[in-house]
Amino acid sequence: MKRPKLRKASKRLSCSKRYKIQKKVREHNRKLKKEAKKKGLKKSVKKDPGVPNSAPFKEEVLREAEQRRLQIEEEKERQRQAKKEERAQKRKKEKEPAAKEAEPSAKKARKGTTANNSEKHSATNKNSAQHLCAELNKVIEASDVVIEVLDARDPLGCRCPEVEEAVLLKGSDKKLLLALTKIDLVPKENVEKWIECLQREFPVVVFKASTKIQDKTKAKRRRKITASNEVLDQSKAAACFGNDCLTELLTAYAAKTQSEAVLKVGVVGFPNVGKSSLINSLKGMMACHVGVTKGTTRNMQEVHMSKTVKMIDSPGVVAAPSNPAASMALRSLQVEEGQESVMDAVNTLLKQCDKSQVMLQYNIPDFRNSLEFLTLLAKKRGYLQKGGVPNTEQAANTFLTDWTGAKLSYHCKVPGNYSLPIYMTDAVVTEMQNGWDLDKVRAGNKETLKGVKFPNLASSMIFVSRGPTAGLLRALAIPEEQPSAENAQQHNNQEEEPELTEESHETEELEEPQKTVKDKPKQVHFPPAPVDISLSTVYTDDAYDFNTDFK
Repeated sequence: MKRPKLRKASKRLSCSKRYKIQKKVREHNRKLKKEAKKKGLKKSVKKDPGVPNSAPFKEEVLREAEQRRLQIEEEKERQRQAKKEERAQKRKKEKEPAAKEAEPSAKKARKGTTANNSEKHSATNKNSAQHLCAELNKVIEASDVVIEVLDARDPLGCRCPEVEEAVLLKGSDKKLLLALTKIDLVPKENVEKWIECLQREFPVVVFKASTKIQDKTKAKRRRKITASNEVLDQSKAAACFGNDCLTELLTAYAAKTQSEAVLKVGVVGFPNVGKSSLINSLKGMMACHVGVTKGTTRNMQEVHMSKTVKMIDSPGVVAAPSNPAASMALRSLQVEEGQESVMDAVNTLLKQCDKSQVMLQYNIPDFRNSLEFLTLLAKKRGYLQKGGVPNTEQAANTFLTDWTGAKLSYHCKVPGNYSLPIYMTDAVVTEMQNGWDLDKVRAGNKETLKGVKFPNLASSMIFVSRGPTAGLLRALAIPEEQPSAENAQQHNNQEEEPELTEESHETEELEEPQKTVKDKPKQVHFPPAPVDISLSTVYTDDAYDFNTDFK
């Protein structure tokens, strides 16, 4: 509907009103003139009479007056140009010192060798493996108690033998605790079995962090006045369990040490196991930045809990390249750094699970490979590109986020023939358990397990664990960041090999009469499958077609 035009008020007046206004204006001017005459003030503007016609040489006088006027205008124009030049010179003088300061550093950078450039780049790059390893070592050195955070869905895969060994080598001054997080995504029976298994080595504390903690400063800015009858958020995500047990345990240990210094507790673990969420839940506010993507924390951060306890957040442990593909897909930062494609990570994770459980979890029909699975998932979630083509890359990112984040429910079975590692002797076990009230820990774990709502064993997927994940504590242990001359020669010699491998891969794919798909570089080559990608299937119900599926 077209908006109607608003008509402006008319300025027309009636004649009587206009005459009345003119009369009042005349009276007002007459009054002002009388007052000025009484005071002796005369406002007379003398007009230029000009050159009278009777004056001799009138034309010459007018010509001289015109020349004088032109000279005055030229002088004004000269002054304007001079001011512009002065401003331009001032700007040049202001820019010259900044350029002189930048020139020497640029020249030094050009003269420097490639080795110095790589060292400077690695020193300033916070995303590099050297920086992450250095920050992790700082946390281990500075802390009196180290809490290794383990994801309850795969506790054995979240353990890092190198970190545990580094803490044990420091002697009896440092203690090591194991914290099982995300217990609300694992069946209760499985959690209890893992607690019994891990308690043979270190004290174990179960914990369920709150995922709805907001920054208090932002909340105060949004709403300064709080309602007296405000309803508390008692949802599953907002609830936190195990914080009282862990706080009492650390406070009691700090009192036993009988030292005036504050007890420093370092929190270590692989990316996305819940280190920052644990600290935020204990603090009761957003003290550390939390994100769904792996590697959100890049620096160590100290958070004061009380007068006697101080927590230290650390970046995730860098996974060694020698680990299995499934461990690297869940624990490493290769996908975020672009070293591995998301399709490869999805393919490796699907191989570790039962296909029927994946179909029931995501409510999709049978699939033959990971590409077909991602296509069906994209159609199910509505991830479509232009023309109704399923966006498999977005579906792969969603699938990987479900596995690393606190959303998907899966669990690993406790190994029946589990033996202690080599570095865990009986003396080390007794030494690590001294100073802790183990009965209090068990009682606190029981209370925590009572309050948490666990998923059903049938609704949780079974995941095959690949054992402890090896980590790196030194940057020198990474062969990719310090390439030698021999590796460079081998790389040059192997430049022609990918062409042969691609040809052999193409011959394997051409065994079946299917359409070829142009894959992007650095992505896995999946054999394409004939999948219906029409828009009509996007909005249909997820029910099975008994005529086709149950023949």
